[in-house]
Amino acid sequence: MKVRPKKHLGQHFLLDTSVSIRISKALSLKKSVLEIGPGTGALTQHLLDNKDVLKAGFKVCEVDRESILFLNNKYPDLEIIDKSFLELDLSALFEEPYQVVGNFPYNISSQILLHVLEHADCIEGLVGMFQKEVAQRVVSHSGGKTYGILSVLIQLYYDAEYLFDVEPQAFDPPPKVVSGVISLKRNTRDFSRSFYLALKKVVKTTFNQRRKMLRNTLKAFQNYTNIPPEFLTRRPESLSVEDFVLLTQILNKGFKKD
Repeated sequence: MKVRPKKHLGQHFLLDTSVSIRISKALSLKKSVLEIGPGTGALTQHLLDNKDVLKAGFKVCEVDRESILFLNNKYPDLEIIDKSFLELDLSALFEEPYQVVGNFPYNISSQILLHVLEHADCIEGLVGMFQKEVAQRVVSHSGGKTYGILSVLIQLYYDAEYLFDVEPQAFDPPPKVVSGVISLKRNTRDFSRSFYLALKKVVKTTFNQRRKMLRNTLKAFQNYTNIPPEFLTRRPESLSVEDFVLLTQILNKGFKKD
């Protein structure tokens, strides 16, 4: 059975076996795994070959009907969730914290990351392929040109590492951009959802006017006058994740880090 890549689904099927192997080896294989968008199973087959993954728990999430039929035929025992990842209740998939892996559709890659963040309590790691530009934003640190909203929000909960590039010819059809594989590993920070939402508002407010100093972007917030003077002349790209945590606590009196 031939599965046709669907442009409207952002499908670029991975052909390079060496890339699939490198991605699978970047996972902690003794933990449960959810694969997003397996397509024709380029990565799936390597995960199914690992007894530790099967013992811990392995599921895939796919919306393309052709891909589902192909996978059902090739891997009859594979558990396939035929629903969009963005619509899943990620807290109900496994009994223990798990990992997410995939060659993610570029058109919803940022949404996938934000959905992971909403469930950081149950997702302890991620290894994924993104458009290189997005991958670089995720791992960027303060002071860098690509450092922004996604960088801060992801690194609030995860240690992010850029693993390697993947050239267009590794896919069918070849995308027009280079891809990048990153790894996210849950850090020890523990915040309430209300704190995360408050920090998200601070981060988005400042980066939406990233050329302006904080004294101009944060005036509308409660307790603005309590911000230390040394912060007011800084711009958002110079602030570390911990700086944003401190600002959020100041601007939202009563919040705690845990």
